[in-house]
Amino acid sequence: MPPATAKDVSAAGRALRRAIAEAIGTFFLVLIGPGAAMVDVYTGGGLGPTGIALAFAFVVLAMIVTLGHLSGAHINPAVTLAFWSVRRFPSREVVPYVVAQCLGAIAASAVLRLVLGPIGDLGATLPHVGTARAFLVEWVLSFGLMLVITAVATDARVADGFAAVAVGLTVGFCALLGPLTGSSMNPARSFGPAVVGGPWTGHWLYWVAPITAMMTAARLYDFLRHTEAPRAEPGLILTGIQGDVDRP
Repeated sequence: MPPATAKDVSAAGRALRRAIAEAIGTFFLVLIGPGAAMVDVYTGGGLGPTGIALAFAFVVLAMIVTLGHLSGAHINPAVTLAFWSVRRFPSREVVPYVVAQCLGAIAASAVLRLVLGPIGDLGATLPHVGTARAFLVEWVLSFGLMLVITAVATDARVADGFAAVAVGLTVGFCALLGPLTGSSMNPARSFGPAVVGGPWTGHWLYWVAPITAMMTAARLYDFLRHTEAPRAEPGLILTGIQGDVDRP
């Protein structure tokens, strides 16, 4: 095997930094989102569904502004896999991203349990309307979220500067349906609380629904756009690998 070149080492370093950024972003998403749900229980309903939804909206907006130019701020395995499925994200980055996102979520849930104890099921996502209906809710919400993400991240015709606001608001209004399913739309967000001590009821649907829905949404938007022109200045996609990507 030939020795690693300086270029290889540099590329590996950049990939590592991007994965770390994803872990940090997902950490704060879970710390603030499910954390708000736990605080709501701790305070006897002090935040309410609207307060919890706003917590999700604000933290997603903040993480996109902070990390979007570093890693793309996917902070969601389903988003990463959806971009990969339409050749807008390289195969070599998928596993590091998903692992980093899940580790960030687990770390945040561990901190929440240490601070608040096992209250509110650690903000775990649970189906409260039956498995089939919960799957439908999660699928539709995830589809809508990815449609927005794909538009603001990949279409040059979308006005610049609104990616973080658009995605944050979408997460926020979807989170208003939290009493039905937890409005996860994010496998890592559900995985962290479950691993650290939350229940696993219906956990599979919080992986299958977001991933399949987001892949569908990304493909549909590519069909609707009528052009393959990527954004000149990508918002949520990694700089340098925007557009079509070889997936060996």
